[in-house]
Amino acid sequence: MAIIITGNPGVGKHTIAKNLGKILKYKILDINQIALESGIYEKNDETVDIDVKKLKNILKNKIKADSIIVGHLAPYVVTKKQVKKAVILRKNPYKLIPIYKKRKYSVKKISVNVGSEILGVIAYDSIKKFGKNKSQQIDTTSKSVSKITKAVISSLKGKFKNEQVDWLTLVSKKNDLKKFFPY
Repeated sequence: MAIIITGNPGVGKHTIAKNLGKILKYKILDINQIALESGIYEKNDETVDIDVKKLKNILKNKIKADSIIVGHLAPYVVTKKQVKKAVILRKNPYKLIPIYKKRKYSVKKISVNVGSEILGVIAYDSIKKFGKNKSQQIDTTSKSVSKITKAVISSLKGKFKNEQVDWLTLVSKKNDLKKFFPY
């Protein structure tokens, strides 16, 4: 059974997966890279739309017990029985904005990704798909790669308390709902 590292763009998925892969000596399966190499995508404006049905079929044969599957599409292309633990990395939305600006995301793309993080879309979908017992949220805001990696390893051993990440309450308390959800 594989380990999933998922979350919105900019939360540290690839960095943590690489570090974890070195420590555990697991092979990393980058969902986006596999989709691009397989040619099962379509470019639309500034997005890349991936055929998740085809990707799910491709991944069936690639996922092994010593695999780390990394990508935001994990809850949509990996089955529950393939997963030992789904780690959902989360980051404060106010800290994501500068990351997205540095990546030169458009205003619309920033809004969509930050809104998704605030609402916990990937976290919700992962927990729904893989179950509460197999899912673990970790807030990566202002934490070192080493500290996050240790938290993931503790989670794999069943020794890490699940973090309750609630950005919606944070944004609401700051009276910023209109800033992130202008429509």
